[in-house]
Amino acid sequence: MSVDRLFDLSGRVALVTGGNGGLGLAMARGLAQAGANIAIAARNQDKTASALAKIQAEGVKAEGIQADVTQEAEIQRMVTQTVAGFGRVDILVNNAGITMRKEPQDLSADEWDQVVDVNLRAAFLASRAVYPHMKSQGGGKIISIGSMFSIFGGGGSGAPYSSSKGGLVQLSKSLAVAWARDNIQCNAILPGWFMTDLTAAVPTDQPDRYDLICRRIPTGRWGQPEELQGITVFLASHASDYVTGAVITVDGGYSVM
Repeated sequence: MSVDRLFDLSGRVALVTGGNGGLGLAMARGLAQAGANIAIAARNQDKTASALAKIQAEGVKAEGIQADVTQEAEIQRMVTQTVAGFGRVDILVNNAGITMRKEPQDLSADEWDQVVDVNLRAAFLASRAVYPHMKSQGGGKIISIGSMFSIFGGGGSGAPYSSSKGGLVQLSKSLAVAWARDNIQCNAILPGWFMTDLTAAVPTDQPDRYDLICRRIPTGRWGQPEELQGITVFLASHASDYVTGAVITVDGGYSVM
């Protein structure tokens, strides 16, 4: 197979949770640029409509699915609707995620569950829901988006976030082993510090924190969302057919300092 064909996603279908903004939208657009048709699952319909316009501008089919990934029935409907609309599902990107900025001793059980439900439980349920479709098609790709806090402790305010993101790595490895016989590759991406709408004000509002983080990043800067597109396309394509259970940091070297 030629190199061009290795990375060609034409005719394939990707389902991206939380794909209507930030890193999720950047990855969805990258998959679209490689030829994949895209289903975005998210709650905010206005935000999804804007995201769809950007994805459709890449010349592919794109649809939005309103879904609350904390609800098992809605996750199943999300996958059923994707298959009904596109005829198949080849790629799942488990990207939906939230955090809860409280010290561990101040967290309620419900608040802990909220974070774990979105970041970890939903990824398991979505992966389980796409499994029979991918198996019947002869294979598929599951990409779960962890964090640098999959490796490090999350500090006083990041206990449920880092715990759930660490669990996401172990889920990816476990699914990789379980489903290798079905030609389903399961891998995890761990983004570092990226400039998104949520972090754009950090350089001006928290200059000392921004400078401290930059000094630890060997490349000396935060990443741009588009810099996740290459690794996402690689893990979604035939180029990674012999890559499964991998955990890949995309952080400018932050995690090796």
